[in-house]
Amino acid sequence: MGDSSELRYLRSNVIIEPLVDRFYAWMFTFAPVPASMNLAFLQVPLLESYLQSPQVHVAASNNPDLRGGYFVNVPEERAGEVAELLETIKRDRADMLAFAEAIAEGEELVRQNATGFDLTPLYPKLPTALNGLVEMAYDTSNQAALRFLEPLTYKSPAFDERRQSVQLSLDDGVERPFILSTPRLPSPDVLELQIPFNHPGLEALFQARTKPTTAAALVEALGLDETQAAQLDKLLTTEPSLSADRHIEDGGRIRYFGHACLVLQTPDVSIVTDPFISTDNTQGDRYTLDDLPDYIDLVLITHGHQDHIVLETLLQLRGRVGAIVVPRSSRGNLEDPSMGLYLREIGLPVIEVDDFDEVPFKGGRVVATPFLGEHSDLDIRSKSTFWVELAGKNVFVGADSSGIDPVLYRYIRNNLGQVDMAFLGMECDGAPLTWLYGGLFTKPVTKKMSDSRKLSGSNAAQAGDIMVELGATEAYIYAMGEESWQGHVMATTYHPDTYQLKQIEEFLGWCKERGFTAEHLFNQREWRW
Repeated sequence: MGDSSELRYLRSNVIIEPLVDRFYAWMFTFAPVPASMNLAFLQVPLLESYLQSPQVHVAASNNPDLRGGYFVNVPEERAGEVAELLETIKRDRADMLAFAEAIAEGEELVRQNATGFDLTPLYPKLPTALNGLVEMAYDTSNQAALRFLEPLTYKSPAFDERRQSVQLSLDDGVERPFILSTPRLPSPDVLELQIPFNHPGLEALFQARTKPTTAAALVEALGLDETQAAQLDKLLTTEPSLSADRHIEDGGRIRYFGHACLVLQTPDVSIVTDPFISTDNTQGDRYTLDDLPDYIDLVLITHGHQDHIVLETLLQLRGRVGAIVVPRSSRGNLEDPSMGLYLREIGLPVIEVDDFDEVPFKGGRVVATPFLGEHSDLDIRSKSTFWVELAGKNVFVGADSSGIDPVLYRYIRNNLGQVDMAFLGMECDGAPLTWLYGGLFTKPVTKKMSDSRKLSGSNAAQAGDIMVELGATEAYIYAMGEESWQGHVMATTYHPDTYQLKQIEEFLGWCKERGFTAEHLFNQREWRW
């Protein structure tokens, strides 16, 4: 180990993987209600399936045609470790597994007995694990459902910080296994930290990207033993790697960091949307964590999908963010956990917004605007597009919102004005309902039904309607996971004849015919004015 008192920085190619029970952590594996469901009805059966035929899972994981499928990509010779993980989950997460079973039983109770009459007699029949954590309620069509008192679930046996751990390693350029299916096992090259995500030592570690510290201080902050301290030493360097042009002195600037991530800047403010940011890249063809401004006033999260609220990036921003702006949830739907509760629990400052709520900043404002579709027709309300007024420009951050009802965008324009630049997603043939939400269903969903309800954004016609209604003359389409470094999260495979790319081509042609500026983004892009 080097001089523990020498000032050091965190290397720019350090990867963090936040884990829960060794599975990659995202909102639906962290928030107590969906996490319990996914553990019981997706992850445990997945591990059991792997143990029955490890070679089938490994072969499928390496088949490009099955990319993004639910296959465990762990070599057969490590099957014993997977068996041990499964046994540990069944033993140590018995409360979560029981909670998931109770949810299934409670939903069946409601389906069979809530027929439009008084629900009071059903409360004594609820499973014990649900007592004090749910309310039964009808909508005005007399359709009944369980409503979860979500803040209380974080105080219940269904939430256990001991599930949480962190792996730190150096990016070697090899694509990591798909995050929704493959647990992360120990490795000699990986520093394992059995600490919760809100641990103050993590903030100290990631602040070392911009402010030097000593190895000794980090060892103490993280509570490392001698072996771990030696592993940490490999992650540190004496030289900073921050980009010299990460700030600006005048005007306005937008940088595209890949996928749906934008960094909007003036000399006075920095705003980041859906941060999903690469580690160091020696090829120099994309912006990385080194290109982020030292302080970020606002982070805007558009919705809760794993490629837009990316915990491995957000954890690295602790201590250098004014606030994370998130859309408010429905307060109780199983499929719509609160982003505010989630992010506060891991130690991040949060502002929750409803449609047309305003968040002012020096020289401008952010306005939350409605987000249509893309969630397989589920009652998910924690989704928002954003209108950003910055350095004299009006920027629409559309993420994966759909143009299924273009009149919505007319309302946005009538209330807020004409858009100068529109950033849109066009994943117009997304994954089916059960790909992301299958673990949450307690009543079977047919394949035909699932396939009809996709995680789809706008097609060419819908994107064109959005442009017309917003009055925009500049359109920029996100890369939608085409960037090579996003494979572990996106698991997308495109070829020139892919429907999504054909629709983007059609939209770009539509814009060209009208004299609009339009571009399909990839890796990095910068605008200055």
